[in-house]
Amino acid sequence: MTRHPTKIVSSEHLVSESSAELSELEYALIMAGNAFNRWMVRCMSAAGDKDMTAIEVSLLHHVSHRERRKKLADICFVLNIEDTHVATYALKKLVARGYVKSEKTGKEVFFSATDAGRELCLKYREVRENCLISTLKESGLSNQQIGEAAQLMRNASGLYDTAARAAASL
Repeated sequence: MTRHPTKIVSSEHLVSESSAELSELEYALIMAGNAFNRWMVRCMSAAGDKDMTAIEVSLLHHVSHRERRKKLADICFVLNIEDTHVATYALKKLVARGYVKSEKTGKEVFFSATDAGRELCLKYREVRENCLISTLKESGLSNQQIGEAAQLMRNASGLYDTAARAAASL
């Protein structure tokens, strides 16, 4: 009798005979997403701001990226944020804290990092190097494996976006 390895899933009632592996991926995405959100909040806390949410951390880093002004629509598009109200609220909080500034040009509002925001991102980077990168080196995972996992996750994002559009049309 051939023994099949047990699939590690969170919702056995969703496991499809066509792709049990997709259920495994979904559980891994849930776990990784929660772990990553927890990591961003704790890393930012160690960097100096103890009250930031994961979405605020993500937005601050993206707004700081390449030191260019960014429109809300572009920020949401790049980060794949569907609910612009969540991003707007988080950006307002970052503006109030002095990490991001907003400038209105015509009808458009542009966001960019302040000096304080860029400084906080650099402190975050230091904590990241000391905690995450050192842990990665000890994990045995190679940078190539990390890159392949990132590609898989981008592909999965496209798969779920396509399926979401299909579900929305039902």
